[in-house]
Amino acid sequence: MANQVQILSTKILSPLHKQELMKYGIEVIEADFIKTENKPFELKDLNESLIFTSQNAVHSVLSHPKSEELKKKNVYCVGLKTKTLLTDNGFNVIAYTGYASDLAEIITLIYRNESYTFFSGNLRRDTLPEALKENGIKFNEIQVYDTTLHPQKIKGNHEAVLFFSPSGVKSYLKDNSINKQICFCIGDTTADALSKITKNIIVADQPTIEDVIEDVIQEYK
Repeated sequence: MANQVQILSTKILSPLHKQELMKYGIEVIEADFIKTENKPFELKDLNESLIFTSQNAVHSVLSHPKSEELKKKNVYCVGLKTKTLLTDNGFNVIAYTGYASDLAEIITLIYRNESYTFFSGNLRRDTLPEALKENGIKFNEIQVYDTTLHPQKIKGNHEAVLFFSPSGVKSYLKDNSINKQICFCIGDTTADALSKITKNIIVADQPTIEDVIEDVIQEYK
């Protein structure tokens, strides 16, 4: 194939996703531009319901020796994968949405009388806590993982960049620039982080990696 397209993913993709792209003659360069790791935390002063906005938070909480005790509580979360991970581990998920802003809306409209403990990372967005605060909903927050930027210079002339979080965008832009590349984004919040830099953005219909991959294939097949 002479006309092979080269794209850069700012997160290491699964072999399955890579195969899918290679089927269409799309070559993938990949690197993790952010790193996440669990941090030690105490499970105390928990409110009646729990909020998770990422799989990282779930993994970290599951590694806590007392995590079994949380399975009696109602859980609200962001992301289908987060929901699946919780359900597979015996948690009772009451509601899940694609975005934190939608979850904030559901909670403030329907579940405002409950109290919440939000398991978060250090770089979390303010969307959810601010909405809860504004609506006088009782909540507290426990930080259970750390995200650090892992910027690196990428050589080569890739035609597109895949972004999966605002932190990933920030990390990429430290050592690289965006000129004519198409930016494929997992969701609106990620796309917002690029809005001042380029208009050349394609946002996935649903905030999943699968949908990002699908968009890339649609664009280049």
